[in-house]
Amino acid sequence: MGLSKKILVIPGDGIGAEVTTWGKAVLEKIAAVYGHTFTYDEALMGHVAIEATGSPLPDETLTKAKASDAILFGAVGHAKYDNDPTAKVRPEQGLLGIRKALGLYANLRPIVLFDELLDASSLKPEVLKGTDILFFRELTGDVYFGEKKRSEDRNTGSDLMIYHRYEVERIARKAYEAARLRSHRLCSVDKANVLETSRLWREVVQEIAKEYPDVETEHMFVDNAAMQLVKNPKKFDVVLTANLFGDILTDEASQIAGSMGMLASASIGDGTGFFEPIHGSAHDIAGQDKANPLASILSVALMLEISFGLKDEARKITEAIDKTLKAGYRTGDIADSKTEKDKILGTTAMGEKVLEFL
Repeated sequence: MGLSKKILVIPGDGIGAEVTTWGKAVLEKIAAVYGHTFTYDEALMGHVAIEATGSPLPDETLTKAKASDAILFGAVGHAKYDNDPTAKVRPEQGLLGIRKALGLYANLRPIVLFDELLDASSLKPEVLKGTDILFFRELTGDVYFGEKKRSEDRNTGSDLMIYHRYEVERIARKAYEAARLRSHRLCSVDKANVLETSRLWREVVQEIAKEYPDVETEHMFVDNAAMQLVKNPKKFDVVLTANLFGDILTDEASQIAGSMGMLASASIGDGTGFFEPIHGSAHDIAGQDKANPLASILSVALMLEISFGLKDEARKITEAIDKTLKAGYRTGDIADSKTEKDKILGTTAMGEKVLEFL
């Protein structure tokens, strides 16, 4: 018996619309083959929403989000805000706002390598081969949400780094559950030698660890973790960390996979899941049929597995991408000197190839 699910597509800014088109196309193909019924709606967020409504997260978008079973998101951001740090209304506020409103406290970012792309990374293939990491980044606490201040003379700024016990507990449990389904290893990353929030973090993780005696727990300072990721990425399996550290470490880890255009992410809580590629809005290539749609398609695979429990369907998508890469097809960001010229594809042609292999 097929599933019936409501999916909200939020294309967002820049290349968002181009890549989500192919994520949705893959969902439609999977639904047709497996007999599922996926219904779709669309909504605005980010710069496009500010232009249309004055708000980066319109009420209508939030209403639709809460009524959906999962959200496929494109990207958010625009160059005009990057160059104007004084802008009070910013596209990124939409993303922070929807995470908070939907209670999306855990960001999952798998770093999985396709053998065909080992040469696309700046690290040596022998260092990388076999890397398979799942990051759990806490999403609703830390300096992102703490009180921000600037002195009256504007010469001193402060950001409050803040964590509550319950915030650490709930993401730790999610990470331990995932570790049980993988290789029973978890590395918690903090800066407990300096930060009080990290001392709380480590204390809570140590308590939660007792509930999972079958999982081997390691604690590591963030500076060492950053070094080890480049030195020996294979040593990591499930990595649990705070919002700021997770933001930085997952971008570092994206280079292990060769391109940001290859990485998907899921933001989850206890309700609607939010699935997105990590590559950002890339306005410099928007509308030019150059964007890599594979991360959006991999986000769909994550959605099927995590939100809907459809592991077989998710695996089929990953296999289709693997076959596409094995056949030598690349978008510009993952092509190298060995790629045949006629196999360097644009967004549309790459999306069509994956559908073909699917």
